[in-house]
Amino acid sequence: MESAAAREQFVREHAESMIKAAEAVGHCIRSGGKILIMGNGGSAADSQHMAAELVGRLMKERRPLPAIALTTDTSNLTAIGNDYGYDQVFVRQIQALAKSDDVVIGISTSGNSKNVLDAMAAARKIGCRTIALTGGGGGRLKNECDIALNVAAGKNSARIQESHIFAVHMMVDLLDRYYL
Repeated sequence: MESAAAREQFVREHAESMIKAAEAVGHCIRSGGKILIMGNGGSAADSQHMAAELVGRLMKERRPLPAIALTTDTSNLTAIGNDYGYDQVFVRQIQALAKSDDVVIGISTSGNSKNVLDAMAAARKIGCRTIALTGGGGGRLKNECDIALNVAAGKNSARIQESHIFAVHMMVDLLDRYYL
């Protein structure tokens, strides 16, 4: 029941922002850009899930879309973490891979993950559009992005993460139906 209530509240609060997020991703792809996605822990898994839905498909058959989860390359993650510190694991990848026509998506249940915050700042400096999936009060991340999608489920990480996957599916479905 809590899970369904959290998702219903998310839709009520963010229907317009979800449409804007899908529009931004669609514009990016039509312009030759790519989607870069990141997060820690469960949010890292959500990042990979989203990239898989874009490169593969959700429900509708279509061409593969350019999306990269910045959480999958263990050599990069461990080398950057070892040499520069964990706060830089996404920043260095953004600096290496992002172009101004890309969209960067940061996922953080607290909205305060330093490595995600720093990478979003790096992406904005490059000129990327930025989208954040956050939880609780949205943390600092809600103010460091172009489009903030916050799940107001208190500090219940399970409900926040369930709603994040729901949001990912909504965003990809909207993209497939209306913006490609």
